[in-house]
Amino acid sequence: MLAEIAAANAAFAAIKMAIQNGREIADVATQVGKYVNATEDLRKKGEKKKRSAGGADLEEFMHLEKLKQQEEELKQLMIYTGRPGLWHDWIRFQAQARKDRLAAAEAHRRKIKQWTEIAIIILLCVFGLVALAALFSWAIFLRDL
Repeated sequence: MLAEIAAANAAFAAIKMAIQNGREIADVATQVGKYVNATEDLRKKGEKKKRSAGGADLEEFMHLEKLKQQEEELKQLMIYTGRPGLWHDWIRFQAQARKDRLAAAEAHRRKIKQWTEIAIIILLCVFGLVALAALFSWAIFLRDL
């Protein structure tokens, strides 16, 4: 969790510094991507992580609040320093990218499931052939007695 927070903070600091120095949002697209990836990873880990009592919840909440404030600043930067409609295009792009990532993850899961089923079928066939060969060998052994 700390690595994602550090990455998000570093990327946001780089974005803010670049904008303050007169660069455009398009010039820091890599940093924006790093920021978004870090916040997504942090949110995913937060959803997966089981909640524990005490300071960990408060710490996580405070970090998420800080990220919300940074996202609001990023929104303001895009609105005031970017082209008209940039923020709305960015929101649509993020939604589509999220859908694409989910679809890719689902396709990967289906592919793994398919290969697992194929491996199980092959393994069962091999065991069946070995059992059949053992049965024939036993029958031949009993016939020769």
